[in-house]
Amino acid sequence: MAAPFVELEVGPRTVRVTNPDKVFFSARGETKLDLVNYYVTVGEGVVRALYERPTQLKRHPDGAEGEAIYQKRVPQHRPDWIETARVRFPSGRHADELCVTEVAHVAWAANLGTIDFHPWPSRRADVDRPDELRIDIDPQPGTTFADAKQVAGIVREVLDELGFVAWPKTSGNRGIHVACRIEPLWQFPEVRRCALAFAREVERRRPELVTTAWWKEERGERVFIDYNQNARDRTIASAYSVRARPDATVSAPVAWDELPDVETEDFTMATMPARFAAGGDLHARIDETTCDLRALLEWVERDEAKGIGEAPYPPHFPKAAGEPSRVQPSRARRTED
Repeated sequence: MAAPFVELEVGPRTVRVTNPDKVFFSARGETKLDLVNYYVTVGEGVVRALYERPTQLKRHPDGAEGEAIYQKRVPQHRPDWIETARVRFPSGRHADELCVTEVAHVAWAANLGTIDFHPWPSRRADVDRPDELRIDIDPQPGTTFADAKQVAGIVREVLDELGFVAWPKTSGNRGIHVACRIEPLWQFPEVRRCALAFAREVERRRPELVTTAWWKEERGERVFIDYNQNARDRTIASAYSVRARPDATVSAPVAWDELPDVETEDFTMATMPARFAAGGDLHARIDETTCDLRALLEWVERDEAKGIGEAPYPPHFPKAAGEPSRVQPSRARRTED
C-alpha cells in the first residue's frame, strides 16, 4: 500500500508531504505536517537566514527523538526546482548541498525529516569567503542558560566598543548565537582567527565566567565561546530552526533588550508563529549593515605581539601554521611522565 501523503501549494511549487500524521515531537504530539506548515508560516525569516548558503540536511526520519542522519549531498532524485551549492573538501571530494532561495526548498527538506537547518556562514557566490562572523556562547556542565545570558551581555559590550551591529538569537537548546555580517573579503582561517581574538577579549573581562579553552578538561564550570564554529565546514542551526527535542524548541531571534528575560523554552514550534505574525522577523535588517573585520584583525596582531597565538582546530582539520599541540593536556602529561 502506498504511503499516505498530502500536497501543499508553497508559492509556485507543489510540495508533497508523505506520512503527514507521523508524530515527530512527543511533548505535544506535533507531526511531520505540523513541522512543514511551521516552516511555511515563518518562511520569510528562515529563507533570509538560509538564503544562498550551502546547507547540510540533518534528517530525523523517525522524529526528534530518533537517530539523526547528517547528509551533505542532496538526493539525486529531487524536484528540478531544488537549487544547490557546490562545496569542496581538503580530500578533493565535493558535495552539492541544498541552497535555499525560496520557502518551498525548506518545506521539501522538512518532508525528508530535516528538523533543523545548518547553513554555512558563506554564500554560493564564494563559499570560501564567509560573510558572517559567528559568536557561539555555549554553557558547559555546571553552568546554565542564565550564565550564557550574562556572557551575552559582555559580548554586547565588546561589540559596541568595536562599532559592530550584531544580531542575537537563542540556539534553541542551551546556548546563544550572535551573528555579525562582514564583507566576504577574507577566507575562513582569517575569520576564525578574528573570532578567537574576540572570544579571548571577552574571556579577559570575566575569566571566572568565560573560557576559550578548547579542551573540555580545562574549561571548568565556565561558559565556552566556541571560536571554532567559524572554521570551514562547521555549521550551527539557523534562525527559526526547530531543534530535535521533544518540546520542539526553536532557535529564536531576539532583541538585545529582551534577552535577559527570555528562556529557551519560551520559543517553540507552537509559539513562534504568533510571535512572527505579531512582530515579523527581528533579523529583517541583518543584511543592511556590515562590520569591518579589520578592527578584529588588529586585535589578532595585538595578541600575537604578546605571544598569544593560535588555538587548536577540531581534530579532523589539517594542522594549521602555529597551531599548538592537539594532544589532550592530561594525556600529554602522562606521555611526558
